[in-house]
Amino acid sequence: MQTLEAVLAEHAFFRGLRPEDLQLIAGCASNVRFAAGGYLFREGDPSNQFYLIRHGKVALEIFSPERGPIPILTLGEGEVLGWSWLVPPYRKQFDARAVELVRATAFDGACIRKKCEEDPRLGYELLKRFAQMIGERLHATRLQMLDVYGTRA
Repeated sequence: MQTLEAVLAEHAFFRGLRPEDLQLIAGCASNVRFAAGGYLFREGDPSNQFYLIRHGKVALEIFSPERGPIPILTLGEGEVLGWSWLVPPYRKQFDARAVELVRATAFDGACIRKKCEEDPRLGYELLKRFAQMIGERLHATRLQMLDVYGTRA
């Protein structure tokens, strides 16, 4: 059985971090599961965690009073979910719903922020990785919007 540090070291998002950094991050982690249809979090909730999805799919959604939940993006195995734990006001920006059974590793955001405050080098490394992820998600959302709304002549 692999240690969490070894799993993180092999994951693209965490690859290249120093072993001591991986140990600090793993110390802020726990295993969680969500039943199909359950919410990992809701828009506006305090953002205290981010997740590494190990199994299953999670739909990121926004809610419209006229249309109900609108899917923005679906994330699956190996993807990282959640970034708002990193920046004030530490509130979730979307709903995240388990499309099927989800097993994930949850990382305590307050614990990670404390480690980053104590070691700004680690904080900068994580910030670069999350900024890249945020950029990719914004691009995917833009493409989704183009698909939904199309082009106007």
